Amino acid sequence: MNKQLILDHADAAVEFNKNEAKVDWHDETLWFVRTKRDRAVAQIPEWEQLREAASQIKNHVLSNMHDLLIQFEENALRNGIKIHWAANGDEHNAIILDIIKQAGANRMVKSKSMLTEECHLNKYLIDNGIEVIDSDLGERIVQMRNEPPSHIVLPAIHLTKAEVGETFHEHLGTEKGATDPQYLTEAARQHLRETFLTRKVALTGVNFAIAETGGFVVCTNEGNADMGAHLADVHIAAMGFEKIIPRAEHLGVFLRLLARSATGQPITTFSSHFHRPRPGQEMHIVIVDNGRSRQLGRPDFRNSLKCIRCAACLNTCPVYRRSGGFSYHSAVAGPIGSILAPNLDMKKNADLPFASTLCGSCSNVCPVKIDIHDQLYKWRQVLMQEGYGPGSKTVAMKAMATVLESPRLYRMAGKVGRGVLRFAPITVENGLNPWYNQREMPEPPSESFHDWYVNQKKS
Repeated sequence: MNKQLILDHADAAVEFNKNEAKVDWHDETLWFVRTKRDRAVAQIPEWEQLREAASQIKNHVLSNMHDLLIQFEENALRNGIKIHWAANGDEHNAIILDIIKQAGANRMVKSKSMLTEECHLNKYLIDNGIEVIDSDLGERIVQMRNEPPSHIVLPAIHLTKAEVGETFHEHLGTEKGATDPQYLTEAARQHLRETFLTRKVALTGVNFAIAETGGFVVCTNEGNADMGAHLADVHIAAMGFEKIIPRAEHLGVFLRLLARSATGQPITTFSSHFHRPRPGQEMHIVIVDNGRSRQLGRPDFRNSLKCIRCAACLNTCPVYRRSGGFSYHSAVAGPIGSILAPNLDMKKNADLPFASTLCGSCSNVCPVKIDIHDQLYKWRQVLMQEGYGPGSKTVAMKAMATVLESPRLYRMAGKVGRGVLRFAPITVENGLNPWYNQREMPEPPSESFHDWYVNQKKS
C-alpha cells in the first residue's frame, strides 16, 4: 500500500492489476452498486427534474457563497454553536486539537469525514498525543490496517471478507479464518461500544449546512455519528464551505438524490439534524477553505464544488473499478477526485485527469449534474500548458502536429511506419511500448487509405 502511494496512477494501477481475481471482484462489486443505483432511479419519474433542481440550487450557492456563509454563521452563533474558520488543512487541524485540549481530553471518536482525510487530521492528532478512533465500520477497518479509505462511501471496498477477518483476528481477537459478516460486525459493535461511552469529544462531518437555520445534517447508515455526538460533551463538525445550501426546504431535493446515487437506497438510514448543543454540551463547526476559493474562482472547474460525495461517478467509472482507489494517491479517488486534486497541487496530481477514458458515464450519473468528463479534458489542457505534463508527451505532440500539418510528411511517415511494422516489427513489439504490452499489434496494411482511394478512382 505504501509503495502505491508514491506511484503515479498508471504504475499504481499496474500493481493493483497483478491480482486479477481481486480486480475482477472489485470491478463486479462496484458495478453491482451502480446497477442498484439504476434500479432506484428508475422508480422516480421526476429524477431528471430533481437533478436539475439540485444543480440550479448549487449554482445559486456558488454565486452567493459569501452571503450564505455569513448568514449561516449568524444563525449558528444565535443557536449557541461556536464557529471557526480555517484557511487550509493545517489551520483546521490546529483548531480541532485546541478544542480537544481545552476540553481536557486526549481521546476522540470520529465518524466518517472526507474533509478530515483531505486534511490528514488523524495523523496530526495522533502525532500530538490524541487517540483517534474511527467509528464508521469501513473506516475503522482501514484504520486498523493503517490504510486510507479507497472509496468515498465504501471505505473498505478494496478488501475481501477474508482480509477483514484477518484484520479483526489481529486487532480484535476474533476467531482466525472467520468471514461471516454478522459475526465480524458484532465484534466491531462490541469493540466500538466502549469507545462511544468513554469519549468526551466526538467529531462528525457535515453533509449539508443550512444557511437559513444555522443547522447542519449528517447522513449515515450505521448511526455511529449520532452515538458519538449525543454521548460526547463536545461535538465538533468539520465542514468544507461548499456544503452550504440556502434553505431547509432544499434538503428534500438532496436527500432524495444522495442515497439513491450512492448505494441505491431510497434514503440513508440516519439523516440527523443538528441545530444547537444540548444543555451542558459544546458544539463547534470548523468551516474550511483549503483551496475551495481558488476552485470557485476557476470558471471551468467551479462546478466541481457542487459535489455531494455520493461516489456514483466512482461506481460507474471503468478506470476506477479496475485500478482501485489507492492508485489515485488522493483523499478523494475516482473521476471527482481527479478534478479536485489538481486544484490542491497541480504537480503532485498532474497524472490524475489522464486516468479516464472520457466516456462521460461519470457526468451521466452525477446527481448534481457536474460536467466531470469535460473538466477532466480541460484539466489536461491546463496541466500541459502549465508544464506539468510528461516532457515526452509534449515532444510527441509537437512532432505529431508537425507531421499532420504537412501532407507530404504525413504520407512519408505512414510509408515508413508500414515498412517498420512489416520488416522490423521488434522495434514496436517490445516491452518498452505500453500499447504493445496491453494489445496485439495489427497486421500492417499494404498501402495507405490515400493510395487505395487514388487507385480506386483510377480503376
